[in-house]
Amino acid sequence: METPAETFTRDEFSLTRWQSGDGAVLRAAIEASGAHLADWMFWAADGYSDEDAATFLRLSNENWETGRTYDYAIRVGDALAGGIGVMTREGGVEIGYWLARDFTGRGLITRAVTLLTEDAFRRGAGYVEIKHDELNVRSGAVPARLGFSVVGKEPAEADRAPACCGTNRVWRLTRP
Repeated sequence: METPAETFTRDEFSLTRWQSGDGAVLRAAIEASGAHLADWMFWAADGYSDEDAATFLRLSNENWETGRTYDYAIRVGDALAGGIGVMTREGGVEIGYWLARDFTGRGLITRAVTLLTEDAFRRGAGYVEIKHDELNVRSGAVPARLGFSVVGKEPAEADRAPACCGTNRVWRLTRP
C-alpha cells in the first residue's frame, strides 16, 4: 500500500502527522485528561512525562518511515484533541485512538475513523480493524456506529490500564 497523506482536514478538525516539536503539547493534553485516559490507556496510567512524549514521537517517526504505523495528532483549531493511528497488518490495517477529556462527545473520533477508513480502502487495504477492551463501551460505540462487525475476542497486551478487563473485542469492516 502507498503511504497516506501527512495531513487530512475535515469539518473543524485536522489530522496531522506528529512532529518532533509536539512533545510539550502532547504531554499537556495527556496530563490534563488524567484519569479519563489512565483508565483505558496503560501508557497514561502512571502519568506521562516529557521523556514519554519524546519516546512516542521518535517511535512514531520511525514507524512512519518504515510503513508500520501512521500516527496523527487530532487538532481542533490550535488545540490538540487526541491521537489516532493506522497500523499496517497483513492484508489490512488496524486503527487505534484516544481523545482528551474536553473533546469527547463531539463525534471527532467517529469522523476521524471514517476518514482514515476511507483512505485505507482507497490505498488498497482489504479490511480495517478496531480493537478495544470489552469494558470500554465508549470506544466500542465508534465501530458499531460505522457498520463494523464484531469478529472475535482476544487477550489484551500484557500492559493493561486499571479499568481494563484484559479481553479485547475485535471489530472489522471489509472493503466494499
